[in-house]
Amino acid sequence: MSQTRNVLIPDGLEGERVDAAIARLFGLSRTRAAELASAGHVVLDHKVVAKSERVRAGAHLEVTLPAAPVSPSLEVVAEPVPGMRIIHDDDDIVVVDKPVGVAAHPSVGWQGPTVLGGLAAAGYRISTSGASERQGIVSRLDVGTSGLMVVCKSEYAYSVLKRAFKERRVDKTYHALVQGLPDPHAGTIDAPIGRHPGHDYKFAVMDSGKHAVTHYELLEAFRHASLLEVHLETGRTHQIRVHMAALRHPCVGDPLYGADPVLARSLGLERQWLHAMGLGFTHPGTGEYVHYESTYPEDLAAALERLTPA
Repeated sequence: MSQTRNVLIPDGLEGERVDAAIARLFGLSRTRAAELASAGHVVLDHKVVAKSERVRAGAHLEVTLPAAPVSPSLEVVAEPVPGMRIIHDDDDIVVVDKPVGVAAHPSVGWQGPTVLGGLAAAGYRISTSGASERQGIVSRLDVGTSGLMVVCKSEYAYSVLKRAFKERRVDKTYHALVQGLPDPHAGTIDAPIGRHPGHDYKFAVMDSGKHAVTHYELLEAFRHASLLEVHLETGRTHQIRVHMAALRHPCVGDPLYGADPVLARSLGLERQWLHAMGLGFTHPGTGEYVHYESTYPEDLAAALERLTPA
């Protein structure tokens, strides 16, 4: 069954090509976005458009994603994932450092690489708990966000860590490069998040949303941006992106939530500057606290090097 997504083009994508805009908004590869446009699945202001046409801010974009050519259960397809690193591996869990452009598990409309597919290709056997397409997955990262994820290999580990995430007993640390300089330099954002009315793929701070808490602290200030360390109490979709945008300090390279495309281009960024740096929890097998850390991928590190100190 096909899936249709609707969204208004944000100001930050004014003048972008159709395929580039789709890739940025929906987390698809540029190639996949171009294929959808070539097949007539992209409508801009009620007109079918080609991949090379330009979008304007405020235009209504409608993208139809054909049903993925997999079984109804969205089975995991073993496929190597270049750049995905194994940080830790034992009988209960495997901790991976996920590259950008990779989904956690198969989903309707996504035909790119997945963490589960990469692990299957490498010969890992994952817990069979959970839906068939996301076995062993206890938390996820957006396609456009890189960094640490834990996947469960045993049924017991899945049960224990699933509850730990639900009860907020997992330490999740991110680094985010945001526009401007937040004032105060450290603080807590306690604001509910829900699906944006009128935008199928966007979220917003709204009274009817789910409870969401984000803690942030300034690490380094630059002339046009600030590097923050962020700790999440909750795990809502797009939580950091939504909360920082609500403070008028969106993640650099995130046009969906109001980021300046000129700044992103000057830094060579093609996605939001957001990385899952640290993950800590009580190990389900040993009962001891464990903590894992990541390093910046090349594109994020290069962007930092291009920034001018404050």
